[in-house]
Amino acid sequence: MVSKRNAASATGTLSMEYFFPKKARSKGDETDVRSDMKDFWAAHSNDATVESMMFDTKASTLTEMESKEIMSMLPNIEGKRILELGAGIGRQTRLFAEKASHVTAVDFIETFVEKNRQSNGHLENVDFIQADVTKLDLPEQSYDIVFSNWLMMYLTDDEVLKLFINTLTWLKEGGYTFFRESCFGKAGDFDLGENNPTFYRLPSQYNALFHSAFLPGKKDDDQSRGFEIIFSKTLQTYVKVRHSHNQICWLLQKKRIAEYRGYITFQAFLDNQQYAKKSIPQYERMFGEGSISPGGLERAKECIKMLALKPGQKVLDVGCGIGGAAFHMAETYGVEVLGVDLSCNMIEIAMERAAASKTENLQVQFEVCDVTRRDFDPNAFDVIYSSHMIVHIADKSSLFASLLKWTKPGGKLLISDYYCGNPEDHSEDFKEYVKQRGYTICTTAEFGELLSSAGFINVKVEERTKQFTEILRSEKKRLQEKKESFVKDFSAEEYQNILSSWDNKLKWSEAGHHRLGVFYAEKPE
Repeated sequence: MVSKRNAASATGTLSMEYFFPKKARSKGDETDVRSDMKDFWAAHSNDATVESMMFDTKASTLTEMESKEIMSMLPNIEGKRILELGAGIGRQTRLFAEKASHVTAVDFIETFVEKNRQSNGHLENVDFIQADVTKLDLPEQSYDIVFSNWLMMYLTDDEVLKLFINTLTWLKEGGYTFFRESCFGKAGDFDLGENNPTFYRLPSQYNALFHSAFLPGKKDDDQSRGFEIIFSKTLQTYVKVRHSHNQICWLLQKKRIAEYRGYITFQAFLDNQQYAKKSIPQYERMFGEGSISPGGLERAKECIKMLALKPGQKVLDVGCGIGGAAFHMAETYGVEVLGVDLSCNMIEIAMERAAASKTENLQVQFEVCDVTRRDFDPNAFDVIYSSHMIVHIADKSSLFASLLKWTKPGGKLLISDYYCGNPEDHSEDFKEYVKQRGYTICTTAEFGELLSSAGFINVKVEERTKQFTEILRSEKKRLQEKKESFVKDFSAEEYQNILSSWDNKLKWSEAGHHRLGVFYAEKPE
């Protein structure tokens, strides 16, 4: 449970100034920004067409495709109350109204509101409001879902944070918010001129903002409320039509905040500790480009060969990190890969690299999600691959049951991960390391039994600890040989921290505490 005081301190651990340096936090005060935004839209909204609203000559094609995709991502809207912010001319309003009990459609551009009213005003379960969302005043806990599409990129950082806090207020307990924004750069092909005031944030900036929004507990319930991420992913319509990976959407749920070691969520713990922004480049320097796992991409390739992948197969990469293995599978074998990871920082890097890729028809996408809460369709994947992620999961039985459900009959599962020797023999410093990392580590026998109990067959376990020890020695040697460049790019302190960490891992692997294995299994036909 997080008290009012602890919630505030937990928010502080997210280092807002780290994500938003003062120099880059806004383009002026909020009054000037709001004026700039109104002038910008006044110049682009006279005809209220879908092309002018989306700034894209392919707007009609995009609308038809993306509306279906977006609707497929939402939780069940049947009989729900929906608040649609930035509703525009009503591209989604009618679709919501067909199933929802009530829709409140809000936009601050008069011509857009009128166009929406002309198209959907005959629907008895829709209200239309022309208002600035920064000044919107609505009853508490009055909506099941708050939806916004291309809205926050027209607000300052402080306005976005306030909107997230207001959204928590408007949502019912357990309610959801879905939002989609252009990240990294603009979406359409219109020339918006030099005075385009839009904020094209990084995904990590939105993540920091919604993680920093919370409602303090009350006297009758002192537990604070905040957002828990269900997923964040790239809109595939734009990948297919515009070859653009910059359209990012999020689904969040209003939840009681369960503190994890001083952080609002386990995700926040990961992104501020093991997978902090400053740590990921250091790991990649140690493990090699595209990887944050022992042995780097070469070892991943060795494991992936065991799967005998075939073109057209669908692969789920659980704990994909910065995407090295996912890119390799898609580029080398012609498979379609979905990489998922709980770390916002790592997925952002993977998304950036996907956007920069020159590979034609690259069938890879990335998603931030808690795989223990995500639910894919049964029999959705031919292969599920995971590297050094299962060690983070406490309830492995439930996860393996989900992996089995998502795998097609006859499909394959391959896991490369840490395991341990006899827990009774563990040294105190190894126990402390496992605790600090948040690992739930088990023996090979326990790991194999969990897979069999979940329903997998042909379970095979390969001991790779000797290889792990050799990899650690090689990586340590490479670090020492490149000490000068490492210290230059990072610091002498970070160099010593990494070196000490590798010394400890070597000590524990040689003692049989810290081990590495490959676990293969199949789903019955």
